[in-house]
This record gives sequence, C-alpha cells and structure tokens, in this order.
Amino acid sequence: MASSLPVEAIRTLSEQHPKPSNVHYQYGTAGFRTLGNILDSVMFRVGILAALRSKRLDGKTIGVMVTASHNPEPDNGVKLVDPRGEMLEAAWETHATNLANAPTTDAFIDALDAFVKTLNIDLSKPARVVYARDTRPSGPALIAALENGFKAIGAEARNAGVTTTPVLHYLVKAINTKGTKDAYGEDSEEGYLQKLSTAFKKLVAGKPAIPPLVIDCANGVGAIVGEKLAQHLGDTLKLILHNTAITTAGALNNACGADFVKTSQRLPPSLASVLKPGQRACSLDGDADRLIYYYLDDRGQFHMLDGDKIAALVAAFIVELTKSAGLDSEIQVGIVQTAYANGGSTKYLSERLPVKCVPTGVKHLHHAAEHYDIGVYFEANGHGTVLFSPETLEKLATYQPSTPAQSTALNHLINLTQVINQTVGDALSDMLLVEVVLAHKSYSGLEWDSLYVDLPNRLVKVVVPNRSIFKTEDAERRLVSPPGLQAKIDDLVRRYEGGRAFVRPSGTEDVVRVYAEAAVRSQADELAFRVAGLVYDDVGGDPSKRPAEFL
Repeated sequence: MASSLPVEAIRTLSEQHPKPSNVHYQYGTAGFRTLGNILDSVMFRVGILAALRSKRLDGKTIGVMVTASHNPEPDNGVKLVDPRGEMLEAAWETHATNLANAPTTDAFIDALDAFVKTLNIDLSKPARVVYARDTRPSGPALIAALENGFKAIGAEARNAGVTTTPVLHYLVKAINTKGTKDAYGEDSEEGYLQKLSTAFKKLVAGKPAIPPLVIDCANGVGAIVGEKLAQHLGDTLKLILHNTAITTAGALNNACGADFVKTSQRLPPSLASVLKPGQRACSLDGDADRLIYYYLDDRGQFHMLDGDKIAALVAAFIVELTKSAGLDSEIQVGIVQTAYANGGSTKYLSERLPVKCVPTGVKHLHHAAEHYDIGVYFEANGHGTVLFSPETLEKLATYQPSTPAQSTALNHLINLTQVINQTVGDALSDMLLVEVVLAHKSYSGLEWDSLYVDLPNRLVKVVVPNRSIFKTEDAERRLVSPPGLQAKIDDLVRRYEGGRAFVRPSGTEDVVRVYAEAAVRSQADELAFRVAGLVYDDVGGDPSKRPAEFL
C-alpha cells in the first residue's frame, strides 16, 4: 500500500517531458488548448492529475479527452471528465493550471506533494482512467506523453482509441454506473451506438419514411463514428457522409464543420454541388460535440438552423409530450439560454415555457438546466443537450397512464431519455433527436425554420488594450465597468426598433465582443458598429488604428 508519491518514477519520466520555459498554460472551460507542438509536458502532467482525481474520488473512473474540437488542425488540447460524464469540478481547474506551469521537474514534484497534502488525497486508493483522442496528427505523440503520466503514478488506464468527445463522456458515465440501478448503457462505443440507434428506431416506428440526411463531418472523428452509426440505422435513416477526409493534412475544420457554417453563415463549399433545393443537411464540428442544421429553399437559398432553432424545436416537442402523457402538472420543462440567443427564439420560447438566461459557457448552462425536471440547453453555436432529473426518470418509470394516447406519449418520453446523451452536447445524438421531432411533426427544414423568425443580428470584435476592465452583470447583458459606458449603449439602443445590444469580454483573447440585433438587417449592422465605435473610443483606442467600419 504505497501512501506516498512514487517520486523516482515521476522524476525519471518527467525529465522526458520538460516544460517549455516561455509558455504559460491555462485550464479553461475546454481544458488546456493551444498549439499541439507545445503540449507535451502538459499531457504528461495531466496523466498524473487524472489519476489523483480518481484517487480523490475513491477510485472512480476519470475520463481524459485529447482534442481541440472546432479549432484549426495545428491546435490540440486535453480535458478531464468527471465520473458522471460531466466537466471537471471547477475548483480543480486552478490545480490543473498550477501543476502545468511548474517550471522544472523538481518544482512539479513539490507542487504535487503540496497538492496531495492540501486535498488530503489518500494515495493508497486505486486510480482508474479512460482516455481517447480525435484525428489530429499531433494526437499519437500527445497520447504517448499522457500514457507516461499514467505509468509514472501507476494508474489503471483504458485506451478508448480514436473516438468523439461525447462517446468518451458516455463511456465515463457508463463505466461508473455499471451494475447499478442508474446503469447508463454498455461501456463501449458499440454500446453507445446500440443505445442511440435502438431508441431512435422505436421513436420513428410507424412514421413516414425519412428522406436521406447529408452530414458534413468536418473531416474529423465524427466521420468514423458517423459511419458506424449509419450502419446501425440502416434504412431507418440513410446518412450521406461528406467531408470524411480524416487523413488529409490540413483538412480538419477547414472551410467545413459546424463552426464554419455558424460564423460564415453559408454552405460549406464542398456541399455546393451536393445539396439540392428543399434538402436538409447538418454539420458536425471536429470532435462531434456541436451541430448546426441548414437547408436550401426552393430557390436554392441557404438557410441556417442553429442551436437556438434546435432548442426551440426540441423544447416545444418535449412540452407537447409531457402534456399528452398527462404529466404537465408534475414535470416542469425549462430552457436555458445565454445573452447570444436570438431575441426571436427567446420570445417564441417564453410563450411556451420558463426561460432562464445565464452567462456564456457550457458549465453555466448545464448547471442551470439541472434545476428543472427536464432542462433543455443549447448555445447558438450548436452545443447543447437535454437533462432529465433523477426524480423525473423515476416518475417516467413508475407512472401509470390512463389512456392509450397517454401511454404512447410516455413511451416516447422514455425513449427520448435513451436517444439523448445527457452527459454533454453530442452532435450525433442531437441529430437523431432533431430527426425524431421532424418525423413526428412532418416538418421539412422550411416548416421548422418558420416556427419563429430570427431578428437580424451582428457580432463584432473590438480589440482593446485590457479586457479585464470590462465587468458585466445580469448574465452578461449589462456592463458595470467601465463606468458610464452602459448608459451610452442604452441611449443608442433606444433609437432602434427591436434594438438590443450587449458587450462582454472574451474568455480567450484580448478583445471584447459586441452583439446587436434590430428589426431590420441594416439597423442591426449600424447598431453593432456604433456600439463598437463607442467601446473603442471609451477605452482610449488609437484613433489612427480605428477600424473604418466603426461608426
């Protein structure tokens, strides 16, 4: 029973993964993320940290995912997944950052020692981890460094290979709930595919045949898992996979993928000759945790159906099912959005169910969604899921419907809990969820799109000398600092019909982001550029470098 750190093993292996002296690492919402070629030391240290997290939690299995999601191919990253498949506990983000920045092996060992003492970690407990990576070329070398970390501390490690981020989250929860009444599913990629496809087939049974769906896989790992899902679904839903070039250098997320479609608001060029008028399609991002839909209308015009549109579709359907099942008085469905949610969607949803606005970031959304019996959250960027509380799951399992119609609706709700990956936003799971609702409502892209009309909006970045002087309140919708700036923004907004604007500091770079919407496109643009100009001048931006479009 070793109850002290294996210092010699750690020292020997740590020397093979020295920290670059000029780099500062930061563990944020997405874990560590930067250029893949400077992450070697971080990976080794994260291997040890994951093992210590497991020991701290009595030998529960911790997940480690090596990915940089929608970022360009040269980037990579790593994040830890807690036992229920959720993000790493926030307090540990600081510990991860501290350990990653220890300048030398000696300093790292001292930091580990202090950390173990402070958190009172019992080193005699077992350490169990499961790990995976996406398709990035820097992945294999980084995995080798991670494995050295596991080896140094003697962790029991299971390699889940190359798979999507949501599959890894699923595996963590499935492993930790195995053999309990809360068993989440068989703990393998095959078990995941089986669970999703079986529930999907039950949900669309008896519905008219679903037209084939075109999927842009972002030339990422979604292509691999998407291909396997296609085999499981067979003719129930034919998937036509595009952008599957996972071995082509530089192809990942390049002019394709969910992030490209959302930010450029157009079709990936590679699909221009593929999609026909009236046809729907969707894009995954590089690690398949974000999803954006779109369709071409009869004139061949592109229309995007983003996370807000998905949330509206899904939430309204779930509210309908709880009513049909006779459970609407017992199960409260709620939706969580951020300030970036389009005003059109907020208005549509507020008329149907409670809507809560929270600060940007998955952890805030996930946490707020847990307060409802059924909590729906989607960011406009296409990352989101639906959470069913333990009490709700219990209620669905024991409820006695009194009519055949109630019984049907109840079964649909139970199958939805299986098709949805509740641990994290999951593009493939969310895609099946959307397809279920479209099949039940007999909607094409056009009918879905017309549930509500998006207010025209514009997002503008303003480069500032110091983003930390920008402080917000009211879920980032109002500025409290710099003083006086919010009042000037309010004055401007009042002049525009349907006007709304807010300013918030970026979490990742020295810029602030300005979001504006108004009833007319030209007005939304004008409002955004006026607010941007206001911000730029207010913080003493250099007049000679002031962007020409700022008003």
